[in-house]
Amino acid sequence: MKKLKIYIPGVKFPPISVTGSACALNCAHCGRHYLEGMRKPERGELLNYCLDLSREGYLGCLLSGGMDGRLKVPLDFYADEIREIKRRTNLKLNAHVGFIDEADLEWLRWVDVVSLDFVGDSEVIKRVYKIGKTVEDYLKILDLLTANGIRVAPHITIGLDFGKIHWEYGAIDMLANYPIDVLVLNVLIPTKGTEMESVPKPSVEESLKVVKYARERFEGEISIGCMRPLGKWRLDFDRGAVLAGIDRLTNPPGKIIEWVKTVREVELIYECCVI
Repeated sequence: MKKLKIYIPGVKFPPISVTGSACALNCAHCGRHYLEGMRKPERGELLNYCLDLSREGYLGCLLSGGMDGRLKVPLDFYADEIREIKRRTNLKLNAHVGFIDEADLEWLRWVDVVSLDFVGDSEVIKRVYKIGKTVEDYLKILDLLTANGIRVAPHITIGLDFGKIHWEYGAIDMLANYPIDVLVLNVLIPTKGTEMESVPKPSVEESLKVVKYARERFEGEISIGCMRPLGKWRLDFDRGAVLAGIDRLTNPPGKIIEWVKTVREVELIYECCVI
């Protein structure tokens, strides 16, 4: 098997929310919970914040945040700062976006990669995100980015439909038709304080079936992202994913890192797994 790239972003690649803890949505799986763990520079301070990161030896950052009323992460309001960050530092920028359009192309050219949550079922979009968007709206974003040479890394969350696995296979089929070099697979974490807190976590076996299908269908690299259950679940899943031939693995337990070294060559990288 090829070398496995193990990503540990927390050390040198922090997530930043440009909206603080605010989000116009209240998605069933998130409930704004995941914004809490992000760094939150004040409005107008993003450039200085990133200049400090660069001086302190950080490698880059994830630019993220909640959705606004336009269903965008409002990074377009930071276009000038993003341009200056790239001009004045060597930081790599991963932008987590919402429903971007042609007006966003100018600032998107300054980021290294766009992370796009992708849902391949319009009913799941409605149930989980509670918005009137469809699969076609997601495909338009992919068309826009790939047609303009902007690198995009779609993210699929296995079990996003309240723990049930079904739509993921069709989503992989759709994405296999695009010039994408990395596909990120996350797995639902039933999170306290959200609508899904009592949903059973997807089984390791069913989740690995999706990983194996992605490996068969997708020519680019397969990455296991940072969102997936902890404990024994993660140990068993990560081991199975490595054996299935994934290329990238984010935040594995130490036991997995030591085991992987016995079966594959390993490279440790302190960045987001899409870089």
